[in-house]
Amino acid sequence: MDSAVPDVLGPGVRLVFVGINPGLRSAQAGHHFANPRNDFWRLLHDSGLTPELLDPSEDAQLLAAGLGITNAAMRVTRGSGELRRTDFAGAVDRLSGIERTLGPAGFGFVGKQAYAGAFSVRSPDHGLQRRKLGGAWLYVLPSTSPANAAVAYRDRLTWFRRLARRLDGAG
Repeated sequence: MDSAVPDVLGPGVRLVFVGINPGLRSAQAGHHFANPRNDFWRLLHDSGLTPELLDPSEDAQLLAAGLGITNAAMRVTRGSGELRRTDFAGAVDRLSGIERTLGPAGFGFVGKQAYAGAFSVRSPDHGLQRRKLGGAWLYVLPSTSPANAAVAYRDRLTWFRRLARRLDGAG
């Protein structure tokens, strides 16, 4: 399924971030997490996952750091509340295909809704999940959306740092 925001995937990807779906700003820009109030890019850098702070327009540079991005649902919406169960149809098959062809160590779901939508579960906890996708582990991060501003930046950063340690084999 095509998206208004193309996946950032390629050989050597060790971790694939899975957003819930493209928002309007991302669709207009053609790049992931393009809302200037979204903390995704800052969290990547501050956690050590990227050596420098990237702009959404530089999302292809993630590949050099062994990182990729896709979405659980491909339909563009104003907010994730507009998504329906049918928007997630085929998500697990698509992610499984990424695991089979690229062999990442893990998938980092950016927000509980991304994971819950893809796997039809109610309310997952943050952190490492029991479920695996092929040989890849699954990790749920707090949402980086401005709509999740009630969760303090330092708390979200803690989860991103834990993910970075896991990716580096220390956690």
